[in-house]
Amino acid sequence: MPKVLITAPAHSCLKEGLEQRGYLVDTLEKINHQELKELIPAYAGLIVASRIQIDKEILAAAQSLKWIGRLGSGMEIIDVEQATAQQIVCMSSPDGNCESVGEHCLGLLLSLLHNISSSRDEVREGKWLREANRGFELGGKTVGIIGLGHTGSAFAHLLSPFGVTVLAHDKYKTGFSGGHIIESTLEAIQESADVISFHLPLNAETQHYANEQFFSSLKKRPYFLNASRGGVVDTAALISALDQGLVAAAGLDVLENEDLASYIAHETDMLQQLLRRRNVIVTPHIAGSSHESLVKLAQSLLKKLDLLPWP
Repeated sequence: MPKVLITAPAHSCLKEGLEQRGYLVDTLEKINHQELKELIPAYAGLIVASRIQIDKEILAAAQSLKWIGRLGSGMEIIDVEQATAQQIVCMSSPDGNCESVGEHCLGLLLSLLHNISSSRDEVREGKWLREANRGFELGGKTVGIIGLGHTGSAFAHLLSPFGVTVLAHDKYKTGFSGGHIIESTLEAIQESADVISFHLPLNAETQHYANEQFFSSLKKRPYFLNASRGGVVDTAALISALDQGLVAAAGLDVLENEDLASYIAHETDMLQQLLRRRNVIVTPHIAGSSHESLVKLAQSLLKKLDLLPWP
């Protein structure tokens, strides 16, 4: 029987579903790169999240590998070009956690607009400041969404009852205007948006998409959200934009480097500059990590496996 290795936390229904489909399943959630390289020759299938890079070194050792399943959406952790050259099918499951990401973005936005997180901290310090925490309503605002894939679309859908206008820009999609969503250009978003939310994959094209030039082109001092990939935002440029008042507030679920233990002094300083601001919320890459999404991610991969001709 072909074997599958699960290298990340997954709902039990994934293992059960794989076994029902004729696989022998091993789970090693804490396996490292070297250990995976040594063990991968024995496996026909591999399930990964975001912890281990599936690079040329791993793939060169993957003599029996037929497919790789990604729990989530970011395929930058897999050398897809090399895998394709080896006839290894690569699958992701962005439909599995997009609703969770959309809800998290909405939560970040409402918390920033109404000073929920910062005023909670003040109450803990014995401060009861009502007027200083007068917030803004979301209704009537213009929200710019950059990247209208699964998560961008989920966020746009959740915004519908708030009476907002959504300006959506996606370089690879057209003809999607409808209802409260208007197909837009990047320049129009920079000109008119009260809120800007990023929903982009990380690749050579999107690395530091939000850079100094991006922030200097903003006209309305928007609230800025990123729950996609940390690398699409130049952290130093964001801090500078906050300093200059080009951005009103920021909600970040991702960072350029999320391994805090590996930080050098400059990275630590930048993180502290973000954390000590009352108009910034940083969460530890949890937007897509709901209990429900754990099930949906597994179900998504199992459905895609059913389209393959093996085992």
